[in-house]
Amino acid sequence: MTENTATKQFLEEINKWTSQHGVSPLSWDVAVKFLMARKFDVLRAIELFHSYRETRLREGIVKLQPHEEPLRSELLSGKLTVLGVRDPSGASIALYTAKLHHPSKTGNHVVLQALFYLLDRAVESFETQRNGLVFIYDMAGSNYTNFELDLSKKILNLLKGAFPARLKKVLIVGAPVWFRVPYNLLSLLLKEKLRERVGTHTMCKSCANFHFWLIWLFLVYVLNPLFSSFVAFCDCIISFVICSQVQMVKMGDLRQHLPRDCLPEHLGGCLPLDVHSWNLQLLSEQNGRVDPVDELVGIPLENTSIHIPGPEVMSLAELMAHLNRAQRSGIYLEYEELRREQPPGTFTCALAAHNQERNRYGDVLCLDQTRVRLKARRNERSDYINASFMDGYKQKNAYIGTQGPLEKTYGDFWRMVWEQSVLVIVMTTRTDEGGRRKCGQYWPKEEGGQEVYGHIAVVNHRVDKHAHFNQTTLELHNTERQVTHFQFLSWPDYGVPSSALSLIDFLGAVKHQQQWAVQAFGSQWRGHPLDPPMVVHCSAGIGRTGTFCALDICLSQLQDVRTLNVCQTVRRMRAQRAFSIQTPEQYYFCHTAILEHAQRQGLLSANQ
Repeated sequence: MTENTATKQFLEEINKWTSQHGVSPLSWDVAVKFLMARKFDVLRAIELFHSYRETRLREGIVKLQPHEEPLRSELLSGKLTVLGVRDPSGASIALYTAKLHHPSKTGNHVVLQALFYLLDRAVESFETQRNGLVFIYDMAGSNYTNFELDLSKKILNLLKGAFPARLKKVLIVGAPVWFRVPYNLLSLLLKEKLRERVGTHTMCKSCANFHFWLIWLFLVYVLNPLFSSFVAFCDCIISFVICSQVQMVKMGDLRQHLPRDCLPEHLGGCLPLDVHSWNLQLLSEQNGRVDPVDELVGIPLENTSIHIPGPEVMSLAELMAHLNRAQRSGIYLEYEELRREQPPGTFTCALAAHNQERNRYGDVLCLDQTRVRLKARRNERSDYINASFMDGYKQKNAYIGTQGPLEKTYGDFWRMVWEQSVLVIVMTTRTDEGGRRKCGQYWPKEEGGQEVYGHIAVVNHRVDKHAHFNQTTLELHNTERQVTHFQFLSWPDYGVPSSALSLIDFLGAVKHQQQWAVQAFGSQWRGHPLDPPMVVHCSAGIGRTGTFCALDICLSQLQDVRTLNVCQTVRRMRAQRAFSIQTPEQYYFCHTAILEHAQRQGLLSANQ
């Protein structure tokens, strides 16, 4: 594919997205910047674009205004700059001076703003886009009070996969002993692991163990207060070390990596560098400059799905390799790590005494931040229902994940369906399983049946029975609104379907009906252009519900950009419907079901 063809394809895909949000299309020059960073691989460039935007949104960096405080002072502090000269390969050189950072005085938000601004300026140059970026992390003269773990991790993660520049290398120079020892320990252990992988041994295991214990004793008895922070920091740089992008060098060795006359005086160069004056000149050249991506970044978060391609995506081949390498036990451990993560929110409303009876299970609650609120009615004490908005792939509030309705909540359930313009209900449980009631019979089961729930009458017009599911056409009386109810019948509680493809076929039928229903709904729907939410529930509304939604999100991304990430999808989903996916077997099933679907579609050969 030529560069021009790749750029046209990239713009076509991205500008479908911009048109949905009513913002200006991306320019050719900006598209080339993202494509250059990924060697004109269109799919990877699209992922990079969304990662860049997602990172800025997450950090609250919507508009970069360098002439306003506190960003102006941060830019003139000398802490960050892009040098006016290049390395021998033509790469730009960005410099971060750690000793000038004082966490008690400057927050991470301002530092990251300055970093985004300066790096954005650097990659405006076609030469930098083509030849890449070298990042120098200068720790000379710094002490532990200048080091901030969270900021360092964010800088490295930004450089690693969320910024449109080819990262050539990261040089950590002048590292004090409190930083150098943990880093060297990590490098030693990683090198040993890499040697094991390629089957060569240049250091005997006993020597490696001896070195390990010497350094461990140093950490425990000398640097104990710092150790936990460095373990976390080392986790962040593992991938850099493996691919040799991060190198720790001494001052005098810098000339082996960079020309001597391009370095600031305090880094051993012969030319003094006044960073304040340099950045001041940079600012003066940019009066009235508008970041061409600001408008896209500025789309409010509430209109943006959390499920967009991120930096840690996998191709189908990579997913299969991961599954083969980890095996079932490794995927179970991956799930266990997710399970231990605490939900990022509160459960105040769900725990209120007057709402307790509305929860089917006392330990399955709704986060305050994502719960569905019933519209206020006179003399009603609560707007609570055990239901949560959940994003789909590139779609805000694609689902409402909820519990199986209780008899006392039937009226609330149908109110929610009406108020949220729901057209499709997905039920992944039977009403009774193993002699226990899992969900109430909240709709008229027989054709021609009619029931009144609260103020809403529901009529059963038709039941279509299939091998693994029933499809029931319902009508909400006095409103002339049709709702389709799907019930999947082949999924045991706490288990997985006996056939992954039967569930995926069921998912296809659900999505087809949703698309048809929205077209029929016509101008009555004024919400998200990708349809109103569909209700998805099982008994608790987290196990089978979470598995169904995770599969839909992953398969939608696979269809769109040929990549996915099950772990990332589930983590994000659990941030909205807490505890989604209840068992390691359900998590493992997501992986195998995706691969079965891919093989059936011819996306992955059976012998891979």
